[in-house]
Amino acid sequence: MEKYYNYINAEWKEAVSGKYFKNFNPSNGVILGEFPDSGKEDIAMAQESADEAFKGWRSLTGPARSDYLLKIAEFLHTNKKEFAIELCNEMGKVFDECLGDVQEAIDMAVFCAGEGRRNLGMVSSSEHPHRFVSAFRQPMGVVGAITPWNYPMAMPAWKIFPALITGNTVILKPAEDTPLSAINLAKAAEYAGLPKGVLNIVHGYGENAGDALVNQRGVKLISFTGSTEVGMSIAEKCAHQNKRVALEMGGKNAVIVLSDADIDLAVKGILKSVFATSGQRCTSAGRIIVANRIKRTLIKKLLQEALKLKVGNGYDLDTDMGPIINKERLNKINKDVITAIKNGAELICGGKIATEDELHKGNFFEPTLLSNVSPEMEIAQKETFGPVAVILPFKNEKEALEIANNIPYGLTAAIFTKNINKAMHFSHNVEVGSLFVNTACVGAEINIPFGGLKASGNGFREGAHHMLDIYTEWKSLSIQY
Repeated sequence: MEKYYNYINAEWKEAVSGKYFKNFNPSNGVILGEFPDSGKEDIAMAQESADEAFKGWRSLTGPARSDYLLKIAEFLHTNKKEFAIELCNEMGKVFDECLGDVQEAIDMAVFCAGEGRRNLGMVSSSEHPHRFVSAFRQPMGVVGAITPWNYPMAMPAWKIFPALITGNTVILKPAEDTPLSAINLAKAAEYAGLPKGVLNIVHGYGENAGDALVNQRGVKLISFTGSTEVGMSIAEKCAHQNKRVALEMGGKNAVIVLSDADIDLAVKGILKSVFATSGQRCTSAGRIIVANRIKRTLIKKLLQEALKLKVGNGYDLDTDMGPIINKERLNKINKDVITAIKNGAELICGGKIATEDELHKGNFFEPTLLSNVSPEMEIAQKETFGPVAVILPFKNEKEALEIANNIPYGLTAAIFTKNINKAMHFSHNVEVGSLFVNTACVGAEINIPFGGLKASGNGFREGAHHMLDIYTEWKSLSIQY
């Protein structure tokens, strides 16, 4: 069994504890390797390395840092298929999505390389005569990044590359379910010749390595993507240290289908919103809010298409939906569905762990739709993070908007309608960070801001030039002449 190591100060190191944890393929339970079970000693070592490297890295020009990112992008592009295969093995989603995951990292590296020549500041008119006033960005210092398993290459890239291009150094604590993709990012850094200590990767569990990173003195910022529960805990710890924290958390996203919608188009968008990545995206839709007038027709067509979905190993080209990441998550999804049915929900399709012979070694859950659910039920309020959605009918568009907004989260939503006036009305009034019209609500683009409201985030935005706000401090300059 192959052993992998932490990447600290451009060297491959064992955890101080000497302990390892295993990485499993969720499709079949095969062990993919052993990774360091790190703790506070390893984080301290990485912080010391990153702090020392910061002095030289911040002094480079933006274009000089851009050159490193372009080399990283080149390495990822050259090895895209190989890295996508390894990503597919450890995360399980269908292979096309794995290719997209790697491509997202490539795109972010190239995008941030371009930002190295901008890093825009501002110039303003002064209230005093003979005075020039301006403001410019400066790096924070050592950045701690904690990333999820559902996008094991894209999500680290969304944090690492903006941090690096603005002159910060980084410690990444990747998800313990998908550590191999982080190793591949370290290999890209090696290929690019990134100076020692600029990027450090420390593997381990959240309660050990993750908690140590949050509490490590000298780490100026924590950028976290994951569950709301964990994110709020991190925010509390950072508050006691007066440490900046950027949070991208959960969602209970909705697809709203108005009575005038193209139903076939809506069905296509719903299937992708609910079942892509087996529902394991923060942007996945868990609620289908549909006009009473077309409810039966929509359910009938959704059922027809959902029953066609093939569940299996993501590497098989005819697979539509891969496994759930681990047994714990699988059992949690199963429990949520059982509880909903006990509370009166009606099962339309799916609803159970897949037990067919070819699937029994993996973590597979059937595509699931539930009706006879009220908006207040737990299954309609809390994030399931699996291939499960509930049907919520509405009488009028005011009620549709109320149902959409009456949840703790505010990440994404989609609306299907042929009426541009209604689309614009919802775009201004749905409480989300991203709204999609006549298309699926999953996904994000690197060139526009991404983030959520309420329990889905704390105000920062990833993507576009707005991501630079996370990793920089503003300094104002006044020159009297």
